[in-house]
Amino acid sequence: MRVIGVLDLKAGRAVHARRGARADYAPAASALLPNGCAPGDAPALARACAGPLGLDALYLADLDAIGGGAPQRALVREVAEAFAAAAAGGLGRVLLDAGIAAPAAAQDALDDGATQVVVGLETLASFDELREVAAAVGPGRTAFSLDLRGGAPLAAAGAAHAAWSPLALAERAASAGAAAIIVIDLARVGSGRGVDLALVAELRRALPRTELLVGGGVRDAADLVRLADAGCDGALVATALHEGRVGRREVEAVRGR
Repeated sequence: MRVIGVLDLKAGRAVHARRGARADYAPAASALLPNGCAPGDAPALARACAGPLGLDALYLADLDAIGGGAPQRALVREVAEAFAAAAAGGLGRVLLDAGIAAPAAAQDALDDGATQVVVGLETLASFDELREVAAAVGPGRTAFSLDLRGGAPLAAAGAAHAAWSPLALAERAASAGAAAIIVIDLARVGSGRGVDLALVAELRRALPRTELLVGGGVRDAADLVRLADAGCDGALVATALHEGRVGRREVEAVRGR
């Protein structure tokens, strides 16, 4: 299992996400930042994730774009370049969630340095959009974010799939071409509550050949072990990295599970 660093980008800075209350997110005052760096310095955090932490994958959430604003393309490019330059062999994986729901936006994401585009439930009008994006960018380059709040799916207003279960949504996403399913419960983000292992196990049983990534509430190395034992392929981690509860030793240890 791999640890995937998470950077939430808002108004030009990396912010510390907590429980999905985006209006209250403040620039991240992270233990990862070198001395002299201002809170929320996203390129510096990307370099720290790849260098000192040794991560080979980074998840970027452009909260401005997800909220309906202009994508932060220049910042995404800068962060992706910083991560690639610091990653071993320049082979870092960058997943980008920027409210992507059309092939043109997906291509913009790839042009800006993403290696995999994320189509989020929160902004998805129909699974036809996901299928079109997956077909346009090619095999293995699309992930689906199963966005939840307190276990309930965060479907776009008026979407036909608004009442579907998390399992039904994940299965439809996989059949539409998503190579990875990302489970994120916003109510758990930054909460220290841990992840929903029962849901992880249910999705793993139903989709044994689909990459399964889980985030929201990861507290420490013990949570990483639990996720690995549940069959998770990757854990998205932010707060535990910023606060120093997960470091390089924990990252290396879980890779062998």
